[in-house]
Amino acid sequence: MLGKQDVESVPEGSLNEGYKYPDHEREALLPIISNTYLDDKPPSSTKSSPTSTTDFNTRKRSGAAQVPLAFIAGILVCLLGQVAVYGTNCFSRNISQLTDVHVNASPEAGSTKVHNYPPANPTNAFPSLFPSNVGYPGGTPTGAEAAVIATAPSYPIHSGAAQLVSPESLGKKHKGKKGKNFDLFKNWGNLSPWYSIEQGAFGVNSGPETPKTCRITGLHFLHRHGARYPSSWGSYGGPANFSSRLHNIASEWNGKGELEFMNDWTYKLGEELLTPFGRQQLFDLGISLRLKYGFLLENFTATNTIPVFRTESQDRMVQSALNFAVGFFGFPVEEKYQQSITIESAGFNNTLAPYKTCPNANSMSKAERGSWYLRRWADIYLKDALKRLRPQFQGYELSAEDLYAMQQLCAYETVALGYSKFCELFTEKEWEGFDYALDLYFWYGSAFGSPVARVQGIGYVQEMVARLTHTPIETHNSSTNATLNDNPITFPLNDSLYVDATHEVVILNIITALNLTSFAAGGPLPYTHIPKKRTFRVTELAPFATNVQFQLLECTSLPGPQIRVIINDGVTPLTGIRGCPKQKDGMCPVDTFVAAQKEIIGKTDWVYGCYGNWTVPEGDAWTTVTGDPPK
Repeated sequence: MLGKQDVESVPEGSLNEGYKYPDHEREALLPIISNTYLDDKPPSSTKSSPTSTTDFNTRKRSGAAQVPLAFIAGILVCLLGQVAVYGTNCFSRNISQLTDVHVNASPEAGSTKVHNYPPANPTNAFPSLFPSNVGYPGGTPTGAEAAVIATAPSYPIHSGAAQLVSPESLGKKHKGKKGKNFDLFKNWGNLSPWYSIEQGAFGVNSGPETPKTCRITGLHFLHRHGARYPSSWGSYGGPANFSSRLHNIASEWNGKGELEFMNDWTYKLGEELLTPFGRQQLFDLGISLRLKYGFLLENFTATNTIPVFRTESQDRMVQSALNFAVGFFGFPVEEKYQQSITIESAGFNNTLAPYKTCPNANSMSKAERGSWYLRRWADIYLKDALKRLRPQFQGYELSAEDLYAMQQLCAYETVALGYSKFCELFTEKEWEGFDYALDLYFWYGSAFGSPVARVQGIGYVQEMVARLTHTPIETHNSSTNATLNDNPITFPLNDSLYVDATHEVVILNIITALNLTSFAAGGPLPYTHIPKKRTFRVTELAPFATNVQFQLLECTSLPGPQIRVIINDGVTPLTGIRGCPKQKDGMCPVDTFVAAQKEIIGKTDWVYGCYGNWTVPEGDAWTTVTGDPPK
C-alpha cells in the first residue's frame, strides 16, 4: 500500500481534478509482485516532480504485466509434465471419466408428496367477521329461462380442456398421421376429458339440437364424475404402484436423457378425489345444461315442486354432483333442488353402483377379463418405446407395464396438476396404442365383451322404464332399491328433468343393457392390432364427465312421443333396439323403446348373472358381444 508520504505527495488541489485512489481491494486479490522498488526508492523531495511520478507509474505497470505471463508459463509447464509422464492419452481418459459420472436418483425420487390444505386450525379464521350474507343485495328480478337447444341457430361445441397443457409436439395444432390434427387429450380412453363428438361419428348424421318439427318435452341426464386422482387398485399398471417400486430402490437407479427428470420426480397424486379441473368440468357441465334445458324448470314451477338429482356417497361423486348443481342452479343451491345421495357400499342396493350387490362382478376371472388382453397388447404397442427408453434408465430394467404406468401418469398428472413431463416420452402411435389398450380393458371388463355387463346395467334400465311410463317398478329383482324407488319423494316419476351421476363402468353397463348394438359392431376386439373401423372407443363413450342425454320429444311429423339417445353430443343409432326404425335424427317412438326394454329386462337374470356358479376361460377362448354370461 502507498505510505502516508505518497498521499501527501499528490499535488495540491489534484483531489478535485479527477485523481483516482489506487484500487486497494483489487490489488489485495492479485499476487504480490515486489515492494522493494518502493523501499529502495530515494526519499522524495518535499516538492514532487512530474518526472518522478511518471517513472513510478511506468515501473508499476511493467511489473504488473509480468503476472499473466508467469501464470501462462506455469500452465504450459504443467501440461508438458502431464504429457511426459502419461502421454497424450491422459487428456482423453480424464474427459471420459468426467462424462461417465454415475449420479443416482435422489433418495426422494418416487416418494409421495402431499400438501394438506386447508390447515386444521388456522389462527386467523373468524367466521363471524366474514358473513356470507350482509343484506343490501340490490335489485334481484329474474328473467326467462334459457333454451339454447331449441332457439339457437347452432349447437355449442365442447372442445375438451382449454386449461390443460400438452407437449408442443403433440398439441392440438400438431399434424398427425395422414395430415390430420392429433389431440393427445382425445387418446386417453376413460382418462380423457369429455368433448363433443363430431356429427355423424356414431352413424347418425344429425346434431343434438332439436330436430325440425319437434319440441323437447323432457330430459333424462346421466353423467360421470369429473377428473379424479387414480383409484386405489389396478390389475395392470397403476401410477402409485410404479412410484413405490422406484422409491424403494431409489439408491440403485438413475435416469438420463429424456428420463433425467425422474431423478427428482415425486408422486404428487392423491387417491380418487376430484381434482380442481374435475370440479370445473362438472361446474361447466351444469352451466351448459342450464343454458340448453333451463326451460324445463318451468314445469316444476307450474307444479310447485323442485327436482331431485341423484348421486352416490363416494366423495368424488358427491363433490361432482354439488359442483354440477352450483353450475346449474347458482350459489346457494338450497331450496332449488334436492340432492339424493345413495349409499355406495356392500349390502346396499344401488343402480348407480350395482357391483356392490353383484358378487360375480367382483370376481377377477369374470369381471377383470380385460387385463388379459391389455397385457398382451401392451407388449406389442410399447415394444419400440422400451427399446428407446430402457437405455436411458440405468439400474432398473423398465417393463412394458412400467411404460403403461408412465402413460397413465401423463393423463393423471395433467388433469390434476395441469401438465406432465411423462407426456413427452411417447409418440403419436404409442398414444393411439394406449387409447386402444383402454378400449380392450373396458370392452372385456364393463361393456359388450363382459359376461357381467348387462346384468349390472339392467337396474338403471328398470328405473328409466318406470320414469318413462310414470309407474313404479313392478318387481325389484336387480340392483334397484325398493326403499328409495317406491317412494315418490325420493324417486319421482312425473318430472320433466332427471339428473343422475355415476361411474364410467356403470355408464358402459347401461349402454350395453340398453342394447345400443352399433357400438358392438366391431367386436370382439383383437389384442394383436387396432381395427381400422372402430365402433367402440372409450374416449368417446366414457371419458371424465361423460354425459348421456335421453331426449323426449314431440314432433308434428311423427306420431306419438319420441326418444333419442345422445352421448357426448353425438346422436346414437337406436336400430339395435327391437322395433326402433332407422330414423334420420335417431329417434324412436317411446312406446316401442319401452316395450323393447321391458323385453330385455324380462330376459336378464340377476340371480344367475350375479350369483350363478358359471365360469369363463381366460382370454379369447370364450367371447360375447352382448354383455351376457354363458348359459
